[in-house]
Amino acid sequence: MSGNGSQRDPSFEDRLRTARQNKARANPSPSGARSDAAGLGFGLRAGMELVAAELVAGAIGYGLDHLFHTLPLFLVIFILLGGAAGVMNVWRLMAPPGPDGKDGRSA
Repeated sequence: MSGNGSQRDPSFEDRLRTARQNKARANPSPSGARSDAAGLGFGLRAGMELVAAELVAGAIGYGLDHLFHTLPLFLVIFILLGGAAGVMNVWRLMAPPGPDGKDGRSA
């Protein structure tokens, strides 16, 4: 063993640098995977907006029909309104930000 253990062999530094470069080439940065996950999350959010609006509107319509003992009149009306509300939510979600940086949703 040498007395000076703080200095590394220059060939080791070269081999380490080469190994890191080879690893970087073999494993590209996960930025592509990150963008895929972001797209998947965006798509799932848009789908959930549509489904949630339909479920809430359907429940309200069913409840009103049950309360007033009517044919599924309110159910049909509220299903149509829920579909429109879901499409409007997704439309606002996909809208580009305005000049003030807001995404169109009111706070």
